[in-house]
Order: sequence, then C-alpha cells, then structure tokens
Amino acid sequence: MIGFVSEIIYRLIYPLLVWLHKNSGYSDDAIMRKQGKFETPDFSDKQVVMFHGVSVGEINAIEKLIKKARETFPDIKIVVTTGTNTGQEIAQKKLGDVADLITYFPFDTPSCENRFLDKINPNIILMAETEIWPNWGEICKNRGIKLFIINGRISDRTYNSYKNLKFFFKPLLNNYSGIFTQSSEDLEKFLSLGTNPETTKRMNNLKFDITAPEVDFQIEKFGRVLLAASTHTGEDEIVIDVYQRLKSKYKDLKLIIAPRHLTRKEDVELIVGESGFTYDFRSNGVDSLENIDILILDTMGELGKMFAFSDIAFIGGSFNKTGGHNPLEAIIFEKPVISGPSVSNFKDIYAIIQNAGAGFVVKNPSEFEQIANKLLSNKSFYHDTVNAGKDVFKSQQGALEFVIKELEKNLKA
Repeated sequence: MIGFVSEIIYRLIYPLLVWLHKNSGYSDDAIMRKQGKFETPDFSDKQVVMFHGVSVGEINAIEKLIKKARETFPDIKIVVTTGTNTGQEIAQKKLGDVADLITYFPFDTPSCENRFLDKINPNIILMAETEIWPNWGEICKNRGIKLFIINGRISDRTYNSYKNLKFFFKPLLNNYSGIFTQSSEDLEKFLSLGTNPETTKRMNNLKFDITAPEVDFQIEKFGRVLLAASTHTGEDEIVIDVYQRLKSKYKDLKLIIAPRHLTRKEDVELIVGESGFTYDFRSNGVDSLENIDILILDTMGELGKMFAFSDIAFIGGSFNKTGGHNPLEAIIFEKPVISGPSVSNFKDIYAIIQNAGAGFVVKNPSEFEQIANKLLSNKSFYHDTVNAGKDVFKSQQGALEFVIKELEKNLKA
C-alpha cells in the first residue's frame, strides 16, 4: 500500500522534484541516477556489498570500513551511494580507487528502487547511521537482500517522533536484518520502538576507530603550545587575538597556526606579521620554537602529527559556516580540544566528547579564551579533560571489527 501511494505521489510531483533538485545544484545526470538510470559494470559473477552514507559526515565515518572491507574481502564488488552532491564529491575523492561503483541513492519509490537494485543486485546493504525509507526496506526484504543499519543513532527529537508513531515505524524497522548502534542509549531507543532484540546490537562508533599516526619528526617546544588546526578565513584573527591575551599571562606559551588551505599562506603571514609576534614557516625547516612565538605550518601531511607537540588544540572551520573539522585527530594524541559553534560536520562526535568532558564547543572568542585559560592554569582540570578523552576512545572503539565480522558471517551464509 505504501509503495502504491508513494509511486502515485512521485509521478504527480516529478516535475517539482526535478526543479527542486536542479535548484539545489544537482546535475541532470545525478537526477537520472536517483531514478536508477545509469550504466553499471558487470557484477553478475561476484557478491556485491553496498555501503550508503547520505552526506559528508556519514561517508567520512564509513571510509575506513569500506577500505577494510576491500582489503578483507578482495573478491567482492563494492558499491557506494550518497544522497547529496557534497557526499558524492567526498566519496569520489576518498573512495574512487576502492569502490567498483559510486552513485546516488535512488528516490524512495518502487520504480526507482527496483530499477536501481536490478542494476547492482546487492547481496548485503549497509546503511550508515539512521536512514529509514519505507519502500526501500520492504523491497530489499522481498528480494532477500540483507539490509543493515550500521553506526545507528537516533536523536532525542527524532526518537520522540518515532515513539509517537511506533505503529508505523516498528514494521519498517523490522525489515532490517540487523540494526547496530553507536551507544547503549541508541540501542535502548531502537529496542523500545519494537526492533528485534536478537538482531539489534551495540557496535560503538566507527568514527572512533582511528590510531595516532607515527610521528617521524621532532619539534622542540620550549614552553606550552596552542595549536590552531585547519583555520579558515576570519579565524586567524580570532586565534591571534586570543593568543595575545593568553600570552600576557603565560610568557612561555607558543602558537602553531595551520591554515586549512595552503593558498592562504600569505594572508596568514600578513595577519601574524601585523600582530608583532616573531614567527617563521615550517617549510623553512624550523624544528624548534625557542626563538619564535608563532610557527606557521605550511607543509603538506604534517598537521595530523603536529598534535603530538601541542598542549591544547583549537579546531578550525568552527567560527564560520564550514561546519568544523575532526576533533578526534587531536584527542587521539590526548590533547584537549576547543571548537567554535559551527561543528555540523562532526556534531555526533562533538556531542560524545562534550558529554564526556573531553572537549569544548564555545559560543564566541571570549569563551575560547576562558576555556584555554582554565586548561593552562588548572592542572587538575587539564588532566581530567585528557583522561576523559582516553576513556571516550576506550568506550567507543571496536566498531570497525564488529562490522567486518558481521560481513564475514553474512557473506558466507
């Protein structure tokens, strides 16, 4: 019944749907792909595993899993789908040489979804986080496709909506072969909505399955270090201003500032130069902060390792509308992190680390300074924050291996 109604609605609003997509920046090809109209390689002789991440955050979360799946199961065909243009771009960039096909997830109507599934004929589908489409689940179940939610989570607001419509969502959720959640809280939410206790399990969060990179260089600090990582236009001034006020209290404090895009190197130098602080560039071979206040990190591939030499990390892209960058790259090195209010790209991670006391999202530069000052002046507060970060990783890791084992079990079945 749902399929019949949605197909009628789809056909009635099709011109509007196309217009809305075009006005949102989708190409004609993308719109055709969302209808299941595209060419595919020949997958007929292999088992096919499909991974779906709706946008950037979800693709980032499953990137390592997809690469691990390719390594562990070299004979399978891997299909990656996204729902958004930005998700598609990041998938092509990060997984273009791993996946056999990267395309768009189809519109949730029987005609589009059946056409899509006819082309790729998947054995297993893994949907990142919480993607619940009424027709999709039923069609996959009827076709005998094993459909899973991985890294599953439900916000409080969404949960309240689902709970009030449990009669509708319970049968939809039971179309899934398994639902694997990020946390115990998410697990309980799904179970309370009527999912099968035997197939609803906690897997932890894929985004925490990272290891610190090997540091193959040394920086002599000569004091404590504030690292401003991945700064964007408008943030360098904020960082310098906060550093200037902190420096008046903590004479040994150094700053490493790493612009997200190296094309901004000259702009950052101008801002730093006008501050009156002494500075140099990492590209000049600088490996000591003894004779400078500020080191401008203008080399490729070193930021992820530079956290090893910091005491506090500010994560950029968070005082503008960029949506922030990954704070776990600092926390894996046991460093407290501070971010501005724009953290939409990693909102689930920030929620976890904030709740644990391992990091801070501040509303404005004044709060940035206050938290940094407290971390620098209060040893107990600093160590509590660091220990909270360690505990977060201990409690959240293991998700990648969990999913690989589930894949192994279901590929053999």
